[in-house]
Amino acid sequence: MRFLSLLTLAALSDAAPVLAQADAHRQLEREIFAELININTSDSAGRTREAAEAMARRLTEAGFPAADVQILGHDPRYQNLVARYRGSGRGGRPILLMAHLDVVDARREDWSFDPYQFREQEGYYYGRGTSDNKAGCAMLVANFIRLKGEGFVPDRDLIMVLTADEETAGESIRWLVTQRRDLVDAEFALNTDAGGGELKDGKPTGFGVQTAEKVYLSFNLEVRNKGGHSSLPEPDNAIYRLSEALARLSRHEFPVRLNETTRALFEQLAPTQPAQIGADMRAVVRSGDPAAAKRLSVVPYYNSVMRTTCVATRLLAGHADNALPQLAGALVNCRMLPDDPPERVQAELGRVLADTAVHVSRAGEPTASPASRLRPDIMGPVERLVKQMWPGAAVIPEMSTGATDGLYVRNAGIPVYGLSAIFERIDDVRAHGRDERVGVKAFHDAAEFWFRLVKALAKTTPGA
Repeated sequence: MRFLSLLTLAALSDAAPVLAQADAHRQLEREIFAELININTSDSAGRTREAAEAMARRLTEAGFPAADVQILGHDPRYQNLVARYRGSGRGGRPILLMAHLDVVDARREDWSFDPYQFREQEGYYYGRGTSDNKAGCAMLVANFIRLKGEGFVPDRDLIMVLTADEETAGESIRWLVTQRRDLVDAEFALNTDAGGGELKDGKPTGFGVQTAEKVYLSFNLEVRNKGGHSSLPEPDNAIYRLSEALARLSRHEFPVRLNETTRALFEQLAPTQPAQIGADMRAVVRSGDPAAAKRLSVVPYYNSVMRTTCVATRLLAGHADNALPQLAGALVNCRMLPDDPPERVQAELGRVLADTAVHVSRAGEPTASPASRLRPDIMGPVERLVKQMWPGAAVIPEMSTGATDGLYVRNAGIPVYGLSAIFERIDDVRAHGRDERVGVKAFHDAAEFWFRLVKALAKTTPGA
């Protein structure tokens, strides 16, 4: 018995430094997270440079050369942090690690407390940006410092980029990949601002890896008329003609077309769904069965990943209460599949609106975002780590219906894989909303996942 007690004490003694190290890593992650949340980086505040400088100080104090930690941008108001972790050069081109410093504006009166003050309460970290996307920034900075402290030497360079206006114009990342490609060029990128884990009844069930994003493009619709006095109405009314055309659009569905990502999404999801939904997913993957697609389309997310969607989001008409409208206009926002040409979408809109009096023009030009291939040399390590850390959670490729900075990076020819690794309840997503939060355990587990994944990928040479 005494021998067993001595063995137990020895084991506890050996474990103590490991536990202390883990606590130190968590404390650093929390400190950096809190510092970022407490800097209001909403667009109205314009303080992204301050946040970038704070993170740069932490990196240089940890031993990174000042020349490898740069603050720069296309505009003095929007400044990004680009930091390079030098490797041995034996492992090929760099890995780009992405997050964004800016957040959506939040009003104090809409929240239960000050949105720009970090708060820990009942197992959650609260504050604007906790989930979108200062958690990603904090994880990357903390892990760079942790890797440096361990003396880790990657086989390839690691490049961290924290951008300044992802939530608004996205000009920061666009400028970096076009004007300063030398700083961010990489074989592939990992994005903390996409993907993520799904909790059901407190259990991790799915781990999303974003490999594609739909393409954003809006169209202006206009009907012009000679107008006249409202006391002398005529059948040819600009508002009526536009309204009838929009009603036709509301009933239209673009064709179903799956890609490598969405096929894999349905294949992975099918076994986890109720019997009919699972069968419909398999039928759509196998043959594009129209009846199965129609049933799946009732769920907005499934509908959006299967096809291009276009929806009216704004209206403007008339100029006086007592005058017939001379102009009726609408903005229709389309989220196109990555390989859907804008010319084809515009032509289909014209056919659906079915009125030559409705003039259709583009409100801007789209940025193409070709889907990133599901590379085994990247997905393999992801799947192994997910199995270790969250047994039972299926790794599921995703196509975002919205957009991130990854849009411009993919457009520049760099494949992007979005895997925030933060697990949250599917019915409690608070990004951009009231009392935004992230679970304490979920945040630190995600930071650990990123630490392990970066080490694994930085010590291998993924193929092209």
